[in-house]
Amino acid sequence: MVSDNIDRRQFLKATGGGAIVATAGCLGFGGGDGDTIVLGQPASLTGDWDFLQPGVSQATDVALEMINEAGGPLDRELDVVRRDTAVDPQEARSVTTQLIENDDAVAILGLFSSEINPLWDFLQEQETPVITPWPGSSYLDTRGGDMGTPEEISDDQWIWRTVIGDTVHTAGAAFRALDQDHGTVGIINGTSEGARSWVDGFRTAYEDNDGTVATQVEVNLGESSYQSALERLFSEEFSAFAVSMPLESATTLMTDWADGEYGRQPILSDPLAQNSLPEQVGDQLEGAWACSPSRSGPSYDTFEEAYQGGGDAEINGWTPPAWDAINVTALAIHRAGEATPESIERNLGPVSRGEGTEVATFAEGKEALDNGESINYTGAATPTNFTNFGNVIGPVAVNEVQNGEFSQVETIPASDLSDFVSEDEY
Repeated sequence: MVSDNIDRRQFLKATGGGAIVATAGCLGFGGGDGDTIVLGQPASLTGDWDFLQPGVSQATDVALEMINEAGGPLDRELDVVRRDTAVDPQEARSVTTQLIENDDAVAILGLFSSEINPLWDFLQEQETPVITPWPGSSYLDTRGGDMGTPEEISDDQWIWRTVIGDTVHTAGAAFRALDQDHGTVGIINGTSEGARSWVDGFRTAYEDNDGTVATQVEVNLGESSYQSALERLFSEEFSAFAVSMPLESATTLMTDWADGEYGRQPILSDPLAQNSLPEQVGDQLEGAWACSPSRSGPSYDTFEEAYQGGGDAEINGWTPPAWDAINVTALAIHRAGEATPESIERNLGPVSRGEGTEVATFAEGKEALDNGESINYTGAATPTNFTNFGNVIGPVAVNEVQNGEFSQVETIPASDLSDFVSEDEY
């Protein structure tokens, strides 16, 4: 039996938190036994998106350690039980049920667009807050949150996201394409929910601002070659082409593109801004760029300093939002005075919106709340001012391949994208 205090810190450093999945019950810090408050984390430990999980796990584990070092919400230990969904909707349904019914999780810190959208009605029936760093889907633009009435939960839709939606950062991609005088583009995308959502957002923003899409080619994922699809795409005239699909398939596609010497400007969806892509494709990917949720939230430096001490996982666009998700949830619990799904739902808005003492960590927020102050959590990824639909707005980073790796070359302020994102529709 491992005591909670320990060796828990040493354990997390040694395992990166991943072993919690299989051993939480044995170790005795899961399950919500009265002293411990449990949060559930559906995770992409396997599957097409598993390359993004290490950064999210590390951010969650480092934040969890700091929250517990500050005494935890309600002076109780906080725990995270992480279970793999492989980003499969049916597995996500099973995992969410397990987390709520077996692990006594009072809130959920995960789920992708590919899981939330098809499970929307199921998740509403659970009446358990989902505070997730993952989904970009425009499906959530007008779904989720508390409708701006935190005390009244009959109109709530229980989904909150701490990452900017596709509507915001795909608007950034469209903005930059047009700014670089790419008035006509081609599009090639996979068939997954996430890949289609990115393309829908990009295409809408691009065409609404007078861009022209010459052709759009949709392909199956996991093919061994995409040469025939590339021949169809490049039979049309355009100066740049947008690519949206998971990394493994995109690596095959872009390697075929380089081998075929098709040229023109690649515009990549945000999950593809991984250094393994230029490493595999080679020099022809120089100058390719992707727009991602910016890492320049007001408390990013606080996050990064803590994160670097927790392991060596690469920071991606979903890493700072994962830090924000657990911190804002812990603060909602502490403000509520109890750890129930309903009380957390009622307090996510009040700890993140409007006037109040600005806090960057759980420790700062706990101290202010204990002093009777209102607080406003300012996040690492964005200011984390939840809209009525439970969304956040923030700047967009442009990451470009330079000397074989992605480097941030520009930040597009959220104010430049205001024409793309209506406050009452997001």
